[in-house]
Amino acid sequence: MKKLLIIEDDPALSKGISIFLNEEGFETDTASDGIEGYNKALKPGIDLIILDLILPNKNGIDLCRELRENKIMVPIIILSSRKVDSDKIVGLELGADDYVTKPFNNRELLARIKAVLRRYENHDIKTIDKFSFGKITVDFINHELFNDGSLVKMSETEFNVLKYLIEHQGEVVTRNMLLDDVWGYESFPTTRTVDNYILSLRKKIEEIPSKPKYLLTIHTAGYKFKCTSIPLLS
Repeated sequence: MKKLLIIEDDPALSKGISIFLNEEGFETDTASDGIEGYNKALKPGIDLIILDLILPNKNGIDLCRELRENKIMVPIIILSSRKVDSDKIVGLELGADDYVTKPFNNRELLARIKAVLRRYENHDIKTIDKFSFGKITVDFINHELFNDGSLVKMSETEFNVLKYLIEHQGEVVTRNMLLDDVWGYESFPTTRTVDNYILSLRKKIEEIPSKPKYLLTIHTAGYKFKCTSIPLLS
């Protein structure tokens, strides 16, 4: 049975999510503030964290950052009532794996949870171990990205998006392809989520993110990873 940690200061929402997930076969634990949540997240046995952004004592952004800095790579789904794209991008850049805007349907949250867990369970089924282009080296086995020799933080979802694009280099990849094959389910509230991940990836792999050299936008179609002269490394 998978164990999920819910870090949410709204007791009614936290209880409602917990009861629903228990009925769906998950074990749950809860925390009502950032410090309690951080301490519980450090304990072994947590399979996924549901993290509210606005928390007493330690906010969700700081909590997410500290977990990733301490190599706690448990998947994180952020909850927030804010719909600002910049908040989503910051969360993803810090290592969160998904972002759900309040209010939400519990079935939607369940689909996100299952998709993230599935990606983590299958992360080692890869045909590419390592890939280099320009100043970038991506190590898919150790989940590390280096830009000019310096380690860059990446979330699990960012890895999977980049790996998918690399595996389909030279091909046009639509947003729906990414949603179906990376997120793992067919419907999603908005394809803007894909765009946010692309923006985040460009900041990490492009010399000039606003003028991408590798991760190209194909107007009205999707994206293309363009890299013709660099071989795959195994």
